[in-house]
Amino acid sequence: MLVCLGDTHGQTDHRLAGRAHQAVREADHVVHTGDFTTAAVYEVFAEQSGADHGGAPLSAVHGNSDEPTLAERLPSTLVVDHEGVRLVVVHGHEHTATGLGLLARQEDADVVVVGHTHRPMIERTDHCLVVNPGSHADPRGTAPTHAEVTQGEHGAMIELRARDGSLVAEETIQT
Repeated sequence: MLVCLGDTHGQTDHRLAGRAHQAVREADHVVHTGDFTTAAVYEVFAEQSGADHGGAPLSAVHGNSDEPTLAERLPSTLVVDHEGVRLVVVHGHEHTATGLGLLARQEDADVVVVGHTHRPMIERTDHCLVVNPGSHADPRGTAPTHAEVTQGEHGAMIELRARDGSLVAEETIQT
């Protein structure tokens, strides 16, 4: 399973709870759309995923609220290939809807994972699936959420999950 999160906005803690915390610990790969805020939060995320000791890799981009020393360590755009699904990851503060579609075409991506708004969303466009996992720690007008990408009988699925594990939305990923 690949887990997508974003917009932690912490100072020292990963702020993971409930299903999001469990999913990060079980994941084969963890993707973060930025706004950890501090390098300390990034480091505890790496620890929770196991990335710092041979576990699930943590792939992350920087957000507009990340401290400069962390932003310098992380790219603004990242391509992740996972079990036949290609994702392009950005924070989103510098992209319009049209720009996200063009980025997906440029990177031949099946899914664009974007953060910034703190609002969970799955939207099918002409070029790709756009997913915002929401914020597991600092939601705005919604419950805390994250996204999980899994392989099923009929291909890859992306699911938005609430803190209690309940399904918020789901979509098949066309590859």
